[in-house]
Amino acid sequence: MKVYLDNSATTRCFDEVAQLMMQVMCRDYGNPSSLHHKGVEAEHYIRYALETLAKILKVNEKEIIFTSGGTEADNIAIIGTAMANHRMGRHLITTQIEHPAVIQTMRYLEDQGFRVTYLPVDGQGRIRLEDLQKAICKETILVSIMHTNNEIGTLQPIAEAGELIKKMNPMTAFHVDAVQGFGKFRIYPSRMKIDLLSVSAHKIHGPKGVGFLYKNEKCKVSPIIYGGGQQKGMRSGTENVPGIAGLAKASELIYQNLDADMERLYALREMFIQGVSQIEDVKVNGCMGDESASHIVSLSVRGVRSEVLLHALEDRDIYVSAGSACSSNKPQPSATLKAIGIEKDLLESTIRFSFSVFTTKEEIQYTLQTLNEMIPELRRYKRH
Repeated sequence: MKVYLDNSATTRCFDEVAQLMMQVMCRDYGNPSSLHHKGVEAEHYIRYALETLAKILKVNEKEIIFTSGGTEADNIAIIGTAMANHRMGRHLITTQIEHPAVIQTMRYLEDQGFRVTYLPVDGQGRIRLEDLQKAICKETILVSIMHTNNEIGTLQPIAEAGELIKKMNPMTAFHVDAVQGFGKFRIYPSRMKIDLLSVSAHKIHGPKGVGFLYKNEKCKVSPIIYGGGQQKGMRSGTENVPGIAGLAKASELIYQNLDADMERLYALREMFIQGVSQIEDVKVNGCMGDESASHIVSLSVRGVRSEVLLHALEDRDIYVSAGSACSSNKPQPSATLKAIGIEKDLLESTIRFSFSVFTTKEEIQYTLQTLNEMIPELRRYKRH
């Protein structure tokens, strides 16, 4: 049995998505800026995507900007907002456990003379709203808080944060990295006071290399890519029509049966946590219940290094991650795990399991059986 439990890194495309993209690439392959029939065909796919995404988020179509993925969406939101509003203030707020696409962008802006406050989190990875309230000042032009942590699955109090930000400073823009939250939760930017929202297709069974940024039409954001003026000048460059069509189809499919799918995934997650909790010296990181995502479980296994367990599981056809796939190939401790105060000896003994709508009960049972057999053996091997 092959068991893929690294869905926070990327997901398998829905068959319907792959089929649609093949049609766009091989039959309806026109440039959407062309005025002839082939161009009009391509434009129809972009129109369909705008309509689909706007309906899911309950926003206006003109507030959707297609990007190459979550990283570019984060960069446009953060750098674009900073550059457009720097005369109003040069203070930004984020958290200590953001994705590198946010953290590294904030570091860049610090080099440009901006001041950044990095909010701490509690032992489960949640910010404290009182810390956010204390940090906001009249010079704060942007707050960026992720919806769902990509390593431990903790959910942030986004709606409460949005209310607080607008109460403290109505001019402050609120950006949410929803790369791990879109497709798992119903997110309505206007209700949650979100001005900017980043999404990536390949986390929801769509293609790699495409995503989008929701931008409130009243939010001032400068473009960071210049060229032919596509997408009203906000993101120049010929649109990735196959990718955009695939993104829209994946979004449509993932939200069709969202409630039933998430209920099943939460049940699988609970089954998995109960099973691993029976193993000696195994710790589950992050929040439990409805304060955590249904699809992510972070485990620290005392006495077994992450890479050792990862490859041992791979030998049994179980595929997991030692952390964020965007940074797990770099030999440095996870900033998220350090921020939640995990014990030093567990920093290099943590594995992430992440599920999807394709994950089955049988796969979870096989993984639990394998872990129960494997972990004691690996610990004995280490002692020798």
